[in-house]
Amino acid sequence: MFGKGTLLFSLLPALMVVPMGVNAQNPVEKATLAGGCFWCMEHPFETHDGVLEVKSGYTGGQMENPSYEDVVSGKTGHVEAVQIIFDPSKTTYSEILDLFWRQIDPTDPGGQFVDRGNQYGTAIFYHSEAQKQAASKSRDQLNQSGVYHKPIVTEIRAFSRFYEAEAYHQDYYKKNPMGYRQYRSGSGRDQYLSQIWEGKPLQKKPAVSQWAAYRKKSDDELSKILTPLQYRVTQKDGTEPPFDNTYWNNKERGIYVDVVSGEPLFSSLDKYDSGTGWPSFTKPLVAENIVLKEDRSLFSVRTEVRSRHGNSHLGHLFPDGPSPSGSRYCMNSAALRFVAEEDLVKEGYGEHVKLFKN
Repeated sequence: MFGKGTLLFSLLPALMVVPMGVNAQNPVEKATLAGGCFWCMEHPFETHDGVLEVKSGYTGGQMENPSYEDVVSGKTGHVEAVQIIFDPSKTTYSEILDLFWRQIDPTDPGGQFVDRGNQYGTAIFYHSEAQKQAASKSRDQLNQSGVYHKPIVTEIRAFSRFYEAEAYHQDYYKKNPMGYRQYRSGSGRDQYLSQIWEGKPLQKKPAVSQWAAYRKKSDDELSKILTPLQYRVTQKDGTEPPFDNTYWNNKERGIYVDVVSGEPLFSSLDKYDSGTGWPSFTKPLVAENIVLKEDRSLFSVRTEVRSRHGNSHLGHLFPDGPSPSGSRYCMNSAALRFVAEEDLVKEGYGEHVKLFKN
């Protein structure tokens, strides 16, 4: 899918990052969190079900390839942080955030426990608009929960780049268990967290998506079910002609779902005329059903959009959309099926009826 103007620039970060070597049908997600000393942030997440990897590092500043000594000087703008790779089919980003809050003092603007300075501040670095919204919601809920008597000051910031810390910092709790335990206790972190969270166990949230159990049909089955164009677009990453497709000029009210899996993707309320000849949207209807991948085909860098459960190629995301999001989800009609407002309940999408009440 071609965008307006040049495509040789950095695009928006992915909602779900699919690293090299990972099966695209089982994408993983990335979270980057700062909670003071990164030694104390690795262990809680590495033992959390669904987490695949945790790395200590530095992020948020301008200095490239900083060393530990650079960061602790407080002059780089970087903070100590952990980057977490997790399987969203086993744990959610919201659960990761819930666990994060239970490791820190989010009301402390000057550092964390015995470690003082901006380099030990707390922050959530979001990788997508969906993560930004989830982080804001999570922070607001905690602010209103009454757990703390002071306002939460943890920042929510756009992710830029993560620099892995030196090898001796990785898995410090495993390499130096005695020193790690002494540090945690001596820093005051354990005593504080015990006081705040005692008697409030972390509750695993039930899966909210009815599409989580969806299993994609075989290639042979799909080739029989889909039209040749639908098959080429969704399964072979094809592109349909502009201005000669089903939904580019559709103005009906309703939602757009994956033609393969049926999972809801976009709403007509977020559809606009981009002038490109393809159906374009400013944001997803259900962000969790969207997977973004880096696409380096056609001698450019673009962001491919796929459905999470159907793993269908949908189109591309460009940063030239209208405000306030600035996003243009440029989709192929052949990858979508439109469900009109009056058919939402009948077709099992009743939860989205409320969108159109006003």
